[in-house]
Amino acid sequence: MVRANKTSDNSIRWIILAGELLALNAALLTMSFVYQRMGNITTPHYKRLMMLMTLVYILCDLQSRYHIHDRFVRGDQLLRSLLKSLTLFVVLSLMVMWVFRWPLMTWNFMLPFYGFIIFFISLYRWLLRQYIKFYRRRGGNTMSVIFIGNIDIASELYKKMETDATTGYIVKGYFADEPHPKVTQKNYLGKPEDALAYIEENRMHQVYCMLPSSQNILINKIMQTCAQNLVRYNHIPDAFNYQRHTMAFSIMDGTPVFSLHYEPLSMLGNRIIKRALDFIGSSIFLLTIFPFVYVIFGLLIKLTSPGPILFKQKRSGLNGKEFYCYKFRSMRVNVDSDSVQATKDDPRKTRIGEFMRRTSIDELPQFINVWKGEMSIVGPRPHMLKHTEQYSQLIAGYMVRHFAKPGITGYAQVTGFRGETSELWQMEGRVKKDIWYIEHWSFALDLFIIWKTIYNAIHGEENAY
Repeated sequence: MVRANKTSDNSIRWIILAGELLALNAALLTMSFVYQRMGNITTPHYKRLMMLMTLVYILCDLQSRYHIHDRFVRGDQLLRSLLKSLTLFVVLSLMVMWVFRWPLMTWNFMLPFYGFIIFFISLYRWLLRQYIKFYRRRGGNTMSVIFIGNIDIASELYKKMETDATTGYIVKGYFADEPHPKVTQKNYLGKPEDALAYIEENRMHQVYCMLPSSQNILINKIMQTCAQNLVRYNHIPDAFNYQRHTMAFSIMDGTPVFSLHYEPLSMLGNRIIKRALDFIGSSIFLLTIFPFVYVIFGLLIKLTSPGPILFKQKRSGLNGKEFYCYKFRSMRVNVDSDSVQATKDDPRKTRIGEFMRRTSIDELPQFINVWKGEMSIVGPRPHMLKHTEQYSQLIAGYMVRHFAKPGITGYAQVTGFRGETSELWQMEGRVKKDIWYIEHWSFALDLFIIWKTIYNAIHGEENAY
């Protein structure tokens, strides 16, 4: 019998935690040294504080959902986990010290201390994440897997495991009724029933089964064989053969139910967080930077072409509701503005308009829409009404992007789908990214998209025109 488990992954997690505790106590040691030299701290106080902080940090870390050694984890998920853990650590440690009237609870001690902690742990996690990816590329911390059933259902997962060595998976192959035309012939291992003997005879960590429920007898045999050989069994339902996005799974009176289009923003708490970011961010921008931008570019717009400074256009918003979207006018006044999309060498663009579009300055008046609650800083880009009418008939699921407020910037725009959509596949790609954003929203993801947008604006984008 072959034994295969996730012991190595669990060991990595404890090693990571031990390193973070060392960083935590190194910060405390540094602060204590400084304060001892100043005569403001005694050794007993430091030792008790070290024990307290260690216990609180362990409790905060244990509630983390994502970890840097996870094989399938995005950067925004790791950022969200880091922010959540550190925020909880700061709040709980302050509460405990306040309750027990801790003598070291002074702002001139705690602020530098928390600054040290946030910096060192953030740096530590980032460096260790890079090392883990490097280590897996070199063949360490790997897990062997096989797939059983219709490979089309798990094609994206199969491709990711096979091509991305940083995940640490080694795909031995797949079992199916016949070889798949798009998968290497050597990876075909036989019929689904042949997997039973393969699992018993070969060292294996995980099995991913895509067999339909009609083959429940074979599925049960595979599950039993996996359990007998300590192989982890995973089942991918054939629903994903026709629905390629996130679903919410729940149990209703003992019956498993998949819900289409799981939306984190359907929860009131998440909507409050997002609206707070929008309102505070737009208010600060409109009261500080925007007046200067408006005066400078308003003057340049007036000097280069006749017409208004701001261009407003009806676009589709939340739940399909129409609203007027504001922009700095980057084109000469024309009759096609509500029907013809801008192109790379569009003759309608003014000289200053070319610069504004390339740097995204023309979008800044949309902070007014954000402040009014019609838009968000991050979300699917609002389309002109003609495009909504046109593409809703051509692309399945197109209207799903209206389940969230439109944004000044969006996940699609920072992942290669900005600018003109002259071909249908370009709009299909944009819609797919928009739906992905709606189904994976998080505060950390919004921060990542905002940072990526600023980075792209500074360095320039090929499709910004």
